[in-house]
Amino acid sequence: MKVVSMMIRRCISCLFAIFLLVATTSSVAVAQPLPRTQTIAHRGDWQPEGSAQNSRTSLQRALDLGIFGSEIDIWLTRDGHIMVNHDATYKGVTVQDTTYAACKRLRLKNGEAMPQLKDLLKILKKSKSPTKLVVEVKNHREPQRSRECAEAAVKAIRSRKLEERVMYISFSIEACETIHQLAPQAEVAYLSGDRTPAELHAMGLTGLDYHINVFRKHPEWVKEAHDLGMNVNVWTVDKAEDIEAMRDLGVDYITTNDPVLCQQLVNQ
Repeated sequence: MKVVSMMIRRCISCLFAIFLLVATTSSVAVAQPLPRTQTIAHRGDWQPEGSAQNSRTSLQRALDLGIFGSEIDIWLTRDGHIMVNHDATYKGVTVQDTTYAACKRLRLKNGEAMPQLKDLLKILKKSKSPTKLVVEVKNHREPQRSRECAEAAVKAIRSRKLEERVMYISFSIEACETIHQLAPQAEVAYLSGDRTPAELHAMGLTGLDYHINVFRKHPEWVKEAHDLGMNVNVWTVDKAEDIEAMRDLGVDYITTNDPVLCQQLVNQ
């Protein structure tokens, strides 16, 4: 009887051990981390028919994809409105030199009116998508105007309580500094590619967002940034081989005109 009792206890112990192993394995499977490299749609998801760069539709499409972010570009008009457009001049109208009345008459290629920042913030506010809005403050002709645009953007975003759903980027170091001063907790990345991670970190910025050629020249900046607790974004990466190369380099975000392809590749 003692032998039988010992055998039963051993069997129970083995079964318990197997149960723990299965439970642990299941927990690990459920807790798989997201891919380190995430996708940001450059000017939204604008390539499909019916969409357009920096449009309401391109933002909504990016939100529907559920990717990490959707990037837009903003300018401050002469009368203080924040318009969304990439180029300084669109259809003969230079945004920073004109008024909202002139800008609102402009039509994008899909027929939409050129949006204001507040139009896109309204869409973001309504959406339950995890996608963040990546706001590029354009480099205005005068540094002070870049600062004013940055300040206006921070106020607009704060007034709608969207701080945690927005990141900022700019080629203007003045705009980056202004955002950091006004919103110390905001994520702010510099675009120009001419400063080291250590220099940006000393200024209080949280990231660097450089052209792919900069990281080809300075691949060590990715690790240097990460060691400082900063994030790394690369633009504008559309070819599969380049997306894979930047993913393998370990960048945090890839800004692309092909968010669907990029998302597929970073998830491999």
